[in-house]
Amino acid sequence: MTSDKKRLVIEVARLYYQFDYTQQEIAKKLGVSRPTVSRLLQQAKDQGFVKIKIIDPFTNNNELSKSLQTKYHLDEVKIAYATVEEDREILQVMSEVTAKYLYEVVKDGDVLGVTWGTTMHRVALQLKQKPVKGVEVIQLKGGVGHSHVNTYESETVYLFAEAFNTIPRYLPLPVIVDNPMVKEVIESDRHMSRLIDLGKQANIAIFTVGPVDNEAPLFRLGYLSPEEKSLLQSEAVGDICSRFFTREGDICSPSINERTIGIELEELKQKENSILVAGGTRKVEAIHGALLGGYANVFITDQYTAQSLLLHE
Repeated sequence: MTSDKKRLVIEVARLYYQFDYTQQEIAKKLGVSRPTVSRLLQQAKDQGFVKIKIIDPFTNNNELSKSLQTKYHLDEVKIAYATVEEDREILQVMSEVTAKYLYEVVKDGDVLGVTWGTTMHRVALQLKQKPVKGVEVIQLKGGVGHSHVNTYESETVYLFAEAFNTIPRYLPLPVIVDNPMVKEVIESDRHMSRLIDLGKQANIAIFTVGPVDNEAPLFRLGYLSPEEKSLLQSEAVGDICSRFFTREGDICSPSINERTIGIELEELKQKENSILVAGGTRKVEAIHGALLGGYANVFITDQYTAQSLLLHE
């Protein structure tokens, strides 16, 4: 490229990028055609005279992670990049990042507590086998055996156990019983007590949150009375391990909580790694409450949900 041509390319680039001339205005000013201006601008980039750097704090994962860590006092935040803001895409990329994270952190002798549901099942499908020894995998809450919707309880725990070279420990119990006395009898059983205690001993817990709406499985399966549903819909924003909490992260209904079988939310705060995996517009309010409650120290999400949480008050 001749010196005159270089000067012309740089002049066009200055007018366009520094002085905000349109391509048509540049063409008129320099007496050339608009397609010529377009070609000269492309040459400016090709020759390295122009370098474009986009700085977007909302898609800069490091900045997003740090901001969320600060806002919610988290030890670690992992952000999966979703190409579009759609639940299916968000779930897929989150599960991939989560599976990779677990492969890195699970070590010999760990006790890994796992919940169930669509998110956890998708994570389980992404797991790579890791040759660790002495790992235990335990289901953290009871199930919903008569559900018409597949909650993937058994398959999820099985896949987690298979990935970490161990046998699955199931919690073959309903997640909510009719009254606290029934729960007390169940938990007094020696075998069931050992399983529940194993969940308490887990040094790693992985879970998601569910929003409080008519799509919530527990709302559709007869576990809750109409009065309880009304209370939760007016005061709760989400659940973790089928324990419902308010916008501030407090237990919403002690009476329902006393009938729920599985790990207590306060016990999640004691874990070495308490991992919340959640994303999507429908879950933002529930995620906010869960993080305010301090139930997770590791959070895995997508950039769209991260942006929404930073703007959430």
